[in-house]
Amino acid sequence: MQQYVNFRQIPLALINWTRQATCAGGLALAVALTLPAADVGAQGLFSPVITVNEDVITTYELQQRARFLTVLGSVQGDPLETARNDLIEDRLKRQVMREVGLTLSEDEITEGMRELAQRANLSLEEFLSGLRQAGVDPETVRDFTSAGLGWREYIRGRFLAQARPSEAEIDRAMGTAGTGSVQVLLSEIILPLTQENAAQIQELATQISELKNEAAFTASAAQFSASDSSANGGRLPWMSLSRLPPQLQEVVLGLEPGQITQPLPMQGAIAIFRMRGLREVDGRSASFAAIDYATYRIPGGRSAEALARATELRNEIDTCDDLYGINKDQNPDILFRGSKAPNDIPQDIALELARLDANESSATLTRDNGQTLLFVMLCGRTSELVAAQENARASVANALVQQRLNDLAESHVEQLKADARIEIQ
Repeated sequence: MQQYVNFRQIPLALINWTRQATCAGGLALAVALTLPAADVGAQGLFSPVITVNEDVITTYELQQRARFLTVLGSVQGDPLETARNDLIEDRLKRQVMREVGLTLSEDEITEGMRELAQRANLSLEEFLSGLRQAGVDPETVRDFTSAGLGWREYIRGRFLAQARPSEAEIDRAMGTAGTGSVQVLLSEIILPLTQENAAQIQELATQISELKNEAAFTASAAQFSASDSSANGGRLPWMSLSRLPPQLQEVVLGLEPGQITQPLPMQGAIAIFRMRGLREVDGRSASFAAIDYATYRIPGGRSAEALARATELRNEIDTCDDLYGINKDQNPDILFRGSKAPNDIPQDIALELARLDANESSATLTRDNGQTLLFVMLCGRTSELVAAQENARASVANALVQQRLNDLAESHVEQLKADARIEIQ
């Protein structure tokens, strides 16, 4: 089987470079080369050993390429056999490039050699110096580089349009085609937590997490939960998994229908969830780069007066912007308005936001050891599909293009070899 050496994929990390302490800036290759001599009889070092159509390959070129590939660490098997195949392909590639008039400038070739050296963390001068110590002539490096660079340009020019993937192919590569989005059906219990009631709430939360049936969980939610959902036995509607706080998504996905989470500590509360269902729906799950929200602090905790003020506030405003008017001439610390990445939002607030649509609000959470009611309002969500998703798709598309170009290049070389007149002495 033929072995191919890709200019972009040479494992230069396998080169064992060692700096000589006695020679400042000097380099030595810790590679022992024991290449067998080519069987050319009485022919000279520069006599032809291979003819590819009308082009010849000499013994010297063969031995040089074998030595160079061995130094690079890219040879598996017989170095001379690998070099022979490599040089035959180089000749065929150069013949095609001549036919189409593709040439490289000296600057382009030098830059390609410099790139090769940088992959070994060396300057070009250090790279060539080390190779000379291993018996590799700089012209060998130049030939190798120019063939690889020129062929890459030719392949892109000829096959790039053919290699570009469709949107459906990118979807399949990303694992998004046909996967839809995941929705979860949960019930919740939110238990307000203060320093005074911490022990009782922890014990209550543990007891609830050990409940065995839905009826008991529903009754507990109606009796103890501070969430608005308590009026419905803690039942939440179907919601996209991606709307939950990132920390909670993994916990929820680990539940089977009917299972209950362990008590989950949040700021000023303990949350418990029961999985009622999970389904996959058509369409991609939206992920969010940022969530715009507001909080307004109401004194009195969960007192009747504070809850009544939250209801009044909900009736007075239509959008988050209206909160600025409500807070006019008051302490600016009472109102927070900002846009944050999901991971940067406090988990209890993120959970409240998960069940809200734009300009909806909740008054479940407290702060200051239960003395302040936190009015939470969702202003909007920014989808990361516009940014991160597009970047990911571009990366996948580029990878698919490169893979297809490599496959097309190898297939094209095989066809060239099949059509060529190749004579090995």
